[in-house]
Amino acid sequence: MGKIVVTEFISLDGVMGDPGGSEGFRHGGWTFEFSRGAEGDDFKLQETRSSEALLLGRKTYEGFAEAWPSREGEFADLFNSMPKYVLSSTLDNPEWNNTTVLKNIDDVPKLREGIAGEIVVHGSAQLAQALLDRDLVDELRLMVFPVVLGSGKRLFGETTDKKPLRLTDSKSVGDGIAILTYERA
Repeated sequence: MGKIVVTEFISLDGVMGDPGGSEGFRHGGWTFEFSRGAEGDDFKLQETRSSEALLLGRKTYEGFAEAWPSREGEFADLFNSMPKYVLSSTLDNPEWNNTTVLKNIDDVPKLREGIAGEIVVHGSAQLAQALLDRDLVDELRLMVFPVVLGSGKRLFGETTDKKPLRLTDSKSVGDGIAILTYERA
């Protein structure tokens, strides 16, 4: 059975929207104001190397599908070659190679049963929230940047119940960025 991992760039006040600057948020690109350092960059590369598949929401998928096919290097090669699953009720003909559309979140447990490794969710706020609410997240990896943005799309919204987690790893990299890894308690 696969393991669903949600990995996010997040501010101290929980904002995860537009870390790369392509969404038009007034603080867009906020992650580029900080160096992750070699250790932080290696963390993201190792995370991608250990990914068996990507699971994305439609908006994140569209941004990735526009950006990654034209990029080069190991990270891009991994993203471009691995299986991608996008949860969308409106996307019918995905153009990025190795993409399968899931029409309903109820398809995610079946996906997890059919994949042996890590199924990694990047960005995808609505999807991440829905997975957390349904107790489908096995691991949460947060790269916490030392900034308060004050507004923006947040990772954590209301849930139907509390979600106890257990910290399994933590480290500081680069310009004071904390990498926190949690599993369900």
